[in-house]
Amino acid sequence: MELYIVRHGETEWNKDKLLQGSTDIPLSENGRKLAKLSGEALADTPFDRIYSSPLSRAYETACLFRGSQKTEIITDNRLRELCFGVYEGQNMSELLANQDSTFRFFFKQPHLYIPPTGGESLEHLCERATSFMEEVIMPLESCCNRVMIVAHGAMNKALMTYVKKHDLSQFWTGGLQKNCNVILLSLKNQQFEIIDETHIFYDESAVE
Repeated sequence: MELYIVRHGETEWNKDKLLQGSTDIPLSENGRKLAKLSGEALADTPFDRIYSSPLSRAYETACLFRGSQKTEIITDNRLRELCFGVYEGQNMSELLANQDSTFRFFFKQPHLYIPPTGGESLEHLCERATSFMEEVIMPLESCCNRVMIVAHGAMNKALMTYVKKHDLSQFWTGGLQKNCNVILLSLKNQQFEIIDETHIFYDESAVE
């Protein structure tokens, strides 16, 4: 079985480097454009199942990647982005530079990250990802040829933490996916093989 793990298209908050998390920010016009181009490139690549985070930036990306295919898009709350609590809407660069904020550990030493008020831990995010992979994805090997998951930057790294069997200190191995980038995996005999972690299906000359 082939598995495509997609990060949603660009939003205005992505462009302005603002933390989105559980805040439901829509795609920007450029985000829609690249997702649509990706869908056109995948028009002859049928998907048996498509799963999406319920947040609109992911769900609309899933719709655009699906294009004219009739496959149902199934939303699953476990695929929502990490909740950043009171950090949501704040500038990421400023948070990383703030020595009083544990967000400074988020990318370089993720095992030291402590969520702020109202936020979710990376441990809990990985628990959600494990639950989704084991209960939803792994059983599909016997009945599906190709499956798509459309979610978010941190969420997709949590899925890959499960695939790679890494601990939290290695959470960001491979780096943050760009918007509309696709991680390509194969699943055979309940074992994953990583094909490509940074694949794109749109023409890069189309990027603004």
